[in-house]
Amino acid sequence: MLSKDVMKIKYHKGWTTHITMLLKTVGRSDGHVLELGAGIFSTPLLHWLCKDRNIKLVTLENNIDYFNFARQFRSRLHSIKFIEKTEDFPVRGHWGVVFIDHEMPYQKRGEDAVRFKDNANYIVLHDTETEKLYGYDKIWEHFKYRYDWRECRPWTSVVSNFKDLSWLDDHNI
Repeated sequence: MLSKDVMKIKYHKGWTTHITMLLKTVGRSDGHVLELGAGIFSTPLLHWLCKDRNIKLVTLENNIDYFNFARQFRSRLHSIKFIEKTEDFPVRGHWGVVFIDHEMPYQKRGEDAVRFKDNANYIVLHDTETEKLYGYDKIWEHFKYRYDWRECRPWTSVVSNFKDLSWLDDHNI
């Protein structure tokens, strides 16, 4: 259950602009999924996508309200962890998809993308139209492949050092 404070938030369609890239990358991925920052839209979507594909999902969150929301999705395949900052979660193993849309703090999103550059097939980044705010302006050179979805603000980008992203231009999900 979300707190009264979270329920007072004025929801906006911009909170959903990552959905297309998550559907495409998780659907094409052959590995586990890491979600950095739980969300009203992303956590349920990733939970059901991963359950359907029988793949592991780990959600990391530092906001108690979003953590409590995400906890209801905890299952054999989906672990939810409360962490203070993303550096508290070690980078090890290889992930199919890493989704970055956190506030741990949000200025470190770019740094986190670089932390996982050699450990994920696809890294999905939300809010990339405001590059400097999230620290994305310093990361692009670290990736071999980049795709920007700009159909609606905020933009969502996908980066990879392992997988060519030209297939994302295909308008079929």
